[in-house]
Amino acid sequence: MHARWWKPFLASSDPVPMALNALKTSKIPRSDAVYFGLRRAIIEQALMPGDKMTEDVIGDRFGVSRTIVRTALARLHAEGLVDLQPNKGAAIAQPSLSEAHDIFEARMCLERQVLTRLAAKVTDRDIALLEKHIALERKASPADGPASIRLAGEFHILLADLSGNTVLARFVDEVVSRCSLILALYGRPHSSDCSLTEHEQIIEALRQRDGAGAVASMDHHLHAVTERALLSSTADRHRDIRSILDHYAK
Repeated sequence: MHARWWKPFLASSDPVPMALNALKTSKIPRSDAVYFGLRRAIIEQALMPGDKMTEDVIGDRFGVSRTIVRTALARLHAEGLVDLQPNKGAAIAQPSLSEAHDIFEARMCLERQVLTRLAAKVTDRDIALLEKHIALERKASPADGPASIRLAGEFHILLADLSGNTVLARFVDEVVSRCSLILALYGRPHSSDCSLTEHEQIIEALRQRDGAGAVASMDHHLHAVTERALLSSTADRHRDIRSILDHYAK
């Protein structure tokens, strides 16, 4: 299970860059810094499905060896975010439509359980944390598309963390990240205003300790997310991967 590396920065205006700075100034393995940087680029849809992940390019941009790059790519492969093929190298995963439907179905089941569990134990402190996160989403919307996409996903990961079930939180973390790939490949442009309203409805149900209402709000939200996906491919194959990685290696 990878660390909840963004959690200490929820109260900041831009948690991820602060987290990356913390990574660089600490004594964590360099492969972690590469892993977190690439993962953020994937979740924010800066790196798109099908983009080639050349070891030399990544190593040059992050200032690390190819061995370290391979370690980071292997972790992303284990999470379903990167495809590794013999003699072809690495590329950002391209889920099929069938796989996309399966992932959204699994996500629906997982997040229903999250809300059922959380509604039975939610505290005022939990509600306050969720409201702080909503404030970050509101600040990022609509000016910063990548941050808005990332924060929308992190809302669901925060819900799972607050449920107190670490195994459930791990699965939600993975499936939310994979949904980001699906939305990048098949979805319409991110509709942050709609997501924000839907997130607020989920919090209100939790505030009322209304488990059935929270689950219903989540069902409505994820059905809306599904409708925003599974449409047509929007991937651009002519982008400068080096420039993209420079932003996430800083």
